[in-house]
Amino acid sequence: MTIAIISAMAEENASLVSQMSDVTVIEAGKRRYHRGLLWGQDVVVVFSHWGKVAAASTVTYLIAKLNVDEVIFTGVAGAMDQNLNVGDIVIAEQLYQHDMDASPIIERHEIPLLGRATINSDHQRRPQLLEAAQDFVTQHLHTKLSTEIINEFSLHKPQVIVSDIASGDQFISSDQDVQDLRERLPSVACVEMEGAAVAQVCEAFEVPFSVIRTISDAANDDAHIDFPKFIKEVAQVYTQGVLHSLFALKSH
Repeated sequence: MTIAIISAMAEENASLVSQMSDVTVIEAGKRRYHRGLLWGQDVVVVFSHWGKVAAASTVTYLIAKLNVDEVIFTGVAGAMDQNLNVGDIVIAEQLYQHDMDASPIIERHEIPLLGRATINSDHQRRPQLLEAAQDFVTQHLHTKLSTEIINEFSLHKPQVIVSDIASGDQFISSDQDVQDLRERLPSVACVEMEGAAVAQVCEAFEVPFSVIRTISDAANDDAHIDFPKFIKEVAQVYTQGVLHSLFALKSH
């Protein structure tokens, strides 16, 4: 079984590639697909690039040309749920495209020809990712991050939740945009730019998929953290840690 691990951030991708062995690189569509072993698991690791089209083209190649059996998508997201903080983790249950709007032909958010607005992540992998993420934040986070970084980003007791995620080709950064999304999609915990596109492609090809996101900001006018530093010092460590825990749990 080969698992595709698609990262929305180049730093996450590089972190995972650094842990791989027996690597073969396939170049296609201006992407570098790294095929090999990651902690004993057959994987293909790739940086998706940003946005729904980029993510959809990446996952289509993985499925149609590289014959992967499962997809796990990782990255960061802006919080919509007011109970979420920087450093919390959201594992997707359902994925929405918040910018999908073919009204008045069909209802807003509904995906044309599917007859619904959401696509469900893999129900078997979801609890495994929840367990792996909880294992990482409770058992390993304080050994993987320095006290200075933990204090700077207030990563003392990160939450891990399973909830809905919304994707769109916009960087949501204003209070007005956040309020609008909360009213339209009240079940959504966070917002990002790729997951729902990956979900739609995986559903079309009947390939199980999961999406896991680390909260990097509050997706509003108060989002003023050092984003590049968060990606470099925190997000890539989270991604590597959660996946390492996942594969370790699977082996027991």
